Amino acid sequence: MEKELIIAKIKQSGLVAVVRAEDEKQAEQIAIACMVGGIKAIEITFTIPGAERIIASLARKFDPHECLIGAGTVLDAETARTAILAGARYIVSPYLNIDTVTLCHRYRVPIMPGAMTIKEVAECLEAGADIIKVFPGELFGPAFIQAVKGPLPHAQLMPTGGVTIQNVSQWMEAGAVAVGVGGSLTAGAKTGNYQAITDTALAYMALIKKAQSNGLAVPI
Repeated sequence: MEKELIIAKIKQSGLVAVVRAEDEKQAEQIAIACMVGGIKAIEITFTIPGAERIIASLARKFDPHECLIGAGTVLDAETARTAILAGARYIVSPYLNIDTVTLCHRYRVPIMPGAMTIKEVAECLEAGADIIKVFPGELFGPAFIQAVKGPLPHAQLMPTGGVTIQNVSQWMEAGAVAVGVGGSLTAGAKTGNYQAITDTALAYMALIKKAQSNGLAVPI
């Protein structure tokens, strides 16, 4: 799948599910529950032991046109390459690492480094980031998106952390192209309630689609 199509599909979906888990089995169950709930982009974080095996397994099972499997908490180029070879369609990092950006450009894989100041957002843009992860989002709130897009209207921003059912519409209205959601989406896994994850995913997607249809989200 072409890089541009992957980016378009992430923006069209509007939500990237951030999967952190205790082991490979739980991670896969969370991912499947998210997919059933209509989420089209799943981020498997490298905080999970054997993350590359989970990525490879999910990438084999799911057509990228149905669901994009990516890698998160990627701290360096070596990990990015491991993830890409396992089948990751995009790479997400909590901060900007130039070597990681360079490697992703080499393989034409979308790269989403993190930023938490307008200076860092500008540096991500200059480095060639495809989407910039505003992280940790709970420290700022939706007003930060509006503030950044004043001087940098072309910045493609994806807040992660602090995005909830209660405020996801506000993030989209502020100009986010997508949101990254972890704990507030996947909490049901702690008790084995994967249906709760699916139900929560459905609720998130309904709000995001409503925002997009009302013209609140940044155009794709």
